[in-house]
Amino acid sequence: QVQLVESGGGLVQAGGSLKLSCAASGRTFSTFYMAWFRQAPGQEREFVAGISRSGVTTSYTGSVKGRFTISRDNAKNTVYLQMNSLKPEDTAVYYCAADRRVTHGTVDRREYDSWGQGTQVTVSS
Repeated sequence: QVQLVESGGGLVQAGGSLKLSCAASGRTFSTFYMAWFRQAPGQEREFVAGISRSGVTTSYTGSVKGRFTISRDNAKNTVYLQMNSLKPEDTAVYYCAADRRVTHGTVDRREYDSWGQGTQVTVSS
């Protein structure tokens, strides 16, 4: 497992942007597949985006394609989620997740064994 700490959430108007960061502990960050999930009140935690260990390959859920970009900097042990053209339906707690074994594009949250504490993103209309 790895310790994860998210930051960058906040309140933004519809159409605005936010950039989330997730800092990981340890010296083996590059061996972890990284992903962002989100959970709105009363809803299941859902996959948002994932990125391969090298950072070359990314995957997105349909509702965020073209608006969100996941990236990672293995030298800084950090994964990012750039969110543009935000909509009120993007309002949720956003979680960073990591796992050494999952294959690219794994969307089942039960497959990830490391989680951050979450950061709130609120988009006002």
